[in-house]
Amino acid sequence: MSARDTADVLVVGAGLAGLHTATLLARRGHDVLLADRRRRLDGAIRTTGIFVRKTLDDFALPPDCLGPPIRRVVLYPPDRRRPVVLDSDRDEYRVGDMGALYPAAAREAADAGVRLALGTRYAGRADGGSLLAGPDGVARVRARFVVGADGARSAVARDLGLDRNTHLLVGAEEVFPVADGGGPPTFHCVLDPSLAPGYLAWVVDDGRHAHVGVAGYAARFPDGLRAALRRFATGAPGLPAGRPGEVERRGGPIPVGGLLRRIGCADGLLVGDAAGAVSPLTAGGLDPCLRLSRHAADVLDDALRTGRADALRHYDGAALRAAFRGRLLLRRGLAAVRTPAMAAAAFPVLRTAPGRAAARRVLFGDRSFPDPARRTVS
Repeated sequence: MSARDTADVLVVGAGLAGLHTATLLARRGHDVLLADRRRRLDGAIRTTGIFVRKTLDDFALPPDCLGPPIRRVVLYPPDRRRPVVLDSDRDEYRVGDMGALYPAAAREAADAGVRLALGTRYAGRADGGSLLAGPDGVARVRARFVVGADGARSAVARDLGLDRNTHLLVGAEEVFPVADGGGPPTFHCVLDPSLAPGYLAWVVDDGRHAHVGVAGYAARFPDGLRAALRRFATGAPGLPAGRPGEVERRGGPIPVGGLLRRIGCADGLLVGDAAGAVSPLTAGGLDPCLRLSRHAADVLDDALRTGRADALRHYDGAALRAAFRGRLLLRRGLAAVRTPAMAAAAFPVLRTAPGRAAARRVLFGDRSFPDPARRTVS
């Protein structure tokens, strides 16, 4: 990258959303520059990497980067007694090896023609261009469009005058390899506001790796997020015996306010966490990020080919946000559960047939991010 560079599209952030958007645009013949502050994409991972069935059905992910299928979810009240066990007759989840998946996606992007600038930080906008601070100093890149794929606290969103996430959870987890214990791969979820205020604590054991984590509203953790994780890990349900000495630690903010309304303007647009493309209830963001990135690539391709100044008006978060109304209401309900007694009170209902059916719809349902082309849920 030279001190003065040009591109059709500058993508800031090499997470799944940025990589997918960049690859799709490059395959359509556009000059794409992708910048990320990390020198290596197999470190500083912030996501558990859970892919739902709809994503696995609709997107080609490298099979060797996916763990075994998970069909069982176990929901625990705060006292961990009489959990609700839900089994599906379909493969519902697979956990991605994100340390392998990101570099694989980067290689795919490079093969498509994307110019990768790793170890390069987005430093704002000046004189009609974007400033990138890399190993060789600061360069100004003039791009027709800028894509903010730079996370929940997007600097690109700030500089383009677009909406920014204000409703955030914080999460932390530990990941380590495990031996296959012979039981079914299972997703264990504990609803306990004293551990995970406004969300849940989890153990995912797919027979290869265990993910042990907590998330919630930062201001509500009595002793802080990391202390809550340590407390949970000492007696987490479903946790295999014998933890290894070396554990990978992850953490970061999770936007749960739903898709932002203003996610595009004449100069660029937002994808992934930067756009709030995360399920407000489940906090799952990998399926929304892929679907919104595909839509973003379609809109940008049209804008670049036609040269129409108003092409990005079709990239409208407000029009898509309506599909999240139900999940936003449920998010407010979960946020209102502030004591273990309140969480425990939900379990007699969950143990009934209607309660189990409702839980199955949330955990095993076919709903995904809305299809922007049809304005319906795919």
